[in-house]
Amino acid sequence: MIETTEGDRAFPPALAEVARVEFDYDDGEGVDFEPYDAFDSAEETTDWLRHWTGNHELDGDAYRVFGQDGTGGLAALWCVRPGRPLVEQPVVFLGSEGERGVVAANLSDFLWVLADGLGPMEVVEHEEYDARPIPVLTELAERHATTPRRTTHDIVTAARSEFPTFSEDIDALCR
Repeated sequence: MIETTEGDRAFPPALAEVARVEFDYDDGEGVDFEPYDAFDSAEETTDWLRHWTGNHELDGDAYRVFGQDGTGGLAALWCVRPGRPLVEQPVVFLGSEGERGVVAANLSDFLWVLADGLGPMEVVEHEEYDARPIPVLTELAERHATTPRRTTHDIVTAARSEFPTFSEDIDALCR
């Protein structure tokens, strides 16, 4: 079940618009991303995180899951910047087979990644980012983004520089 609650679980308008876009997987040549139209509930996120890490003492309060890839890997806003709105939190990917990484430093930059024709899984699993612009997502980013358009490489490099220990921090949570 997917639900939205008030406060810091309110779904950002840009993500609601992304959820209305149909992503073409194109037999592995497209974007493997299935956006949600609301965040997973806190309970669902906690349950998933506990099973994914093997640590049943964790809660999922730091994550707002808003989509997945075809294997069940999750895209989420990572609430690591205290007191800042959700749209200013980094976007991360937690793959079904343990893959993980920071995708973008904020929702605005993530919109530009999508506009380049790349999803969260592609950013984490590949080191080269061949842009294949998607016009509908470019238009969406132009309407909602508060950061200037940059290449996916520049966006990912900046985000990973800001959060260099994300993967090691996840390792520390695993049992």
